[in-house]
Amino acid sequence: MKLQMHSNSLFAVLLRSPWWIAGLVAAGAFGATRIFLPTELAAFAALPFAVLATYVAWKQLRAPSGRRIARTLERLRAMSWDEFAQAIEKGFSRDGYTVRRLGAKGADFELTQGSRRTLLACKRWKATRSGIEPLRELEDARRASDAAGCIYVATGEVTAQARAFAAERGIRLLEGAELARSVLFTSSPAPRTRSSAPR
Repeated sequence: MKLQMHSNSLFAVLLRSPWWIAGLVAAGAFGATRIFLPTELAAFAALPFAVLATYVAWKQLRAPSGRRIARTLERLRAMSWDEFAQAIEKGFSRDGYTVRRLGAKGADFELTQGSRRTLLACKRWKATRSGIEPLRELEDARRASDAAGCIYVATGEVTAQARAFAAERGIRLLEGAELARSVLFTSSPAPRTRSSAPR
């Protein structure tokens, strides 16, 4: 069974933060423990945070640029449903999920990792503005299926009311840079329907 880090644990929060925050925690841990312990033990106590800061810095250096993210989101909006669904399936499969398509109202995929089931809604990915209604439908589908969580995919704007509803119900919004990263290495430009004649 794959262990899953709690989303609000210190390490999970640091993984989502800029690298220098983990660096500050490492320095603080070293300084605090150095008061009571020898230098070698204080360095050992700070080591996990230093390793974490290095890992986060490496990830952030490899992260796609804002321009590349914008291009990827445009490419996603230009996809047909079949192309987009395939990119979503590949992205989550790559992250260790078993992906199953659903025909239910409110949810398009079921993601399974270990014993945890998550519903994912992405059929309205092209919408320029997402309100509360599709999130409410997703939450209803989650309750009906007794799934542990749910994810809503958006390439456009999510209204403040919808964001508040998502936060209140524990719905994860997959959008912007995170969405672009999740499909960046799995999606490809739509194939050309006809080749141009050589000049």
